[in-house]
Amino acid sequence: MLGDMILRALRLTVRVSGVVQSPALHSCRALHSSAALWAGHNKWSKVKDIKIPKDAARARMIVKYTMMIRIAVREGGPNPEFNVALAQLLEQCRNKNLPKATVEGAIKGAKSKPGVQYVYEATGPGGCTLLIEILTDNNTRSHQEIKRILMKHGGALCEGARRNFDRKGVVAASRDGISSERALELAIEAGAEDVLEIEDEEERPILQFICDIASMKSVRSALESLGVHTLSSGLEFVSHTPSLLTQTQLDTASSLLEALNDCPDVVRVWDNIHTQT
Repeated sequence: MLGDMILRALRLTVRVSGVVQSPALHSCRALHSSAALWAGHNKWSKVKDIKIPKDAARARMIVKYTMMIRIAVREGGPNPEFNVALAQLLEQCRNKNLPKATVEGAIKGAKSKPGVQYVYEATGPGGCTLLIEILTDNNTRSHQEIKRILMKHGGALCEGARRNFDRKGVVAASRDGISSERALELAIEAGAEDVLEIEDEEERPILQFICDIASMKSVRSALESLGVHTLSSGLEFVSHTPSLLTQTQLDTASSLLEALNDCPDVVRVWDNIHTQT
């Protein structure tokens, strides 16, 4: 058992790399030896100075969570006791202080408002791959708009991008002064595969522990027993095949992701972008 823990520690600490994600550009470090991991939100390593005002960022965040709640309710019903995805989203909404009336309205209106969920596969600058989740009442319109945005920023719709991602469990926790070394130790002790150091939409330091879907609950329980203040847990697409981009390509990619997230029909965007060091 000790040998296994040492081996995992070596895998986790082999390197500290900068990784990227959308929608906004925030500071992040990945503490792992595997490919670049997408785990939730805002995973870019300050590759470009794009900052939208905090009130605009919060307004966009509320819209996106409203859309995710509508999707969760349609797939699993309005009762969070029987809908794990909805329960996870509601927990995230509480931690982000989303208005209660907005959340309740999203749940109640999920069935009545038209809209269908799609996930588009795409390539971007430098050959990076993207998964673009949308909720729309007119897929033809959304398809054309996503295609236009991609073409404008050196991207295109494609097939096969999903093969670069795995569905993983992600446990978010408060940083609370935890050092990078201690974060690695916690990941090992809790049974997580990787840990990311990020900033959330409000620039608060967050740790994200990556794990198999089946072990997400046990990883969260283990972290809490180790004194970690966990915030939420959920499922995300995690890239296992990183794309290394030059600074010029990163600048173009950041503009592309910003444009995609400004599209009203876009719920979330996942990418596999890595910075070259």
